[in-house]
Amino acid sequence: MTELEALQAALAGEHAALYGVGVAGGKLSGAKFKAATDTFERHRDTRDKLSDLIAAAGETPVAAEPAYDLPQPVTNAVSAGALILGIERRLAAVYGDLIEAAEKPAVRLLAVDELLATAGAQVTWGGAPVALPGAV
Repeated sequence: MTELEALQAALAGEHAALYGVGVAGGKLSGAKFKAATDTFERHRDTRDKLSDLIAAAGETPVAAEPAYDLPQPVTNAVSAGALILGIERRLAAVYGDLIEAAEKPAVRLLAVDELLATAGAQVTWGGAPVALPGAV
């Protein structure tokens, strides 16, 4: 996988994450809603950074889909938290791929930062810490 392909894959993952976290947020309240809002903002900022890196490489960033199939129904706070946890787990693997494909220091730094952020978010949303986040 090239650096550009990995950047586009990460951007596609962020588009899907924004959709899923937005859906999940509708079933949350209180501190969990605040955590989902913070998660949404982090993914939005990362999406923008990835888009900028792709555009700077002279390519067109992949567009978001109008909607995404969710892996499970989101009917309450428990299923909403499980969805966000699953999103963070999938993104950790995407950022692991980006680290491997990164050629530019700025791309590698962004990928490492996001891998760490997704690992932390997994713990926030009920996941257990793992030795090698992003390893498949």
